[in-house]
Formats: sequence, structure tokens, C-alpha cells
Amino acid sequence: QVQVVESGGGLVQAGGSLRLSCAASGTIFSINAMGWYRQAPGKEREAVAIITKGGSNYADSVKGRFTISRDDAKNMAYLQMSSLLPEDTAVYYCNAEGYTGSFFRQRLFTSWGQGTQVTVSS
Repeated sequence: QVQVVESGGGLVQAGGSLRLSCAASGTIFSINAMGWYRQAPGKEREAVAIITKGGSNYADSVKGRFTISRDDAKNMAYLQMSSLLPEDTAVYYCNAEGYTGSFFRQRLFTSWGQGTQVTVSS
């Protein structure tokens, strides 16, 4: 089992910044990708930023404002959010995908956190 826990959400004024953290724990052999998703009230969950060992990708709506990073030694990912807009208000979820187990007994996993609320006031 792999657990994912997000932290760092909160209330911020428009134009402000927040940094979200995501920690994955458990029997992790390797993590291929970690990503941040968000879901606003009445809307579907959408991908915000995803980082793999090959690079990162961002939703058009956050390009130039958000930066995703990862610390493989700690199995953590971060989302630095700047120039926040009211439309960034949502519950932000972290997802981790990779392999559990050992070198000779690897199994794929994908795990979601419970989410952290980000509210941007105008």
C-alpha cells in the first residue's frame, strides 16, 4: 500500500502565493510520476501539473504561474503557486504512480491523497 498526503493549502488573496506539498509513503520501489489535480465545486477534476523523470507538463491555465518539483529521495512533490487567481480556488489532489515491492516483485500502483483546499479571495 502507498499512501499520499497533501499539505499546504489555505486562504490567500488574489495575487498571492502558496506552496503545496505531497508526501508518498509505504513500500515504494520507484515513482514514475507525481501530479497535482484540482476540482472546483460543480466541475470535473482536472490535471494541473505532472512531473516525471523526463520533465514536467502544465495546464495552459497555470503555465508561468505554477511550478511543480519533486524530491525523489523523500518521495515528495511540491507545487509552488504564484499570482493566484480566484479561479484557482479548488481542492487540490496529489497523485503518485510507480511500483511497489522489491526489484524482483514489482507491482504497479497509483495512489491519490485526500486533497487540500485552496481558496483565493478577490
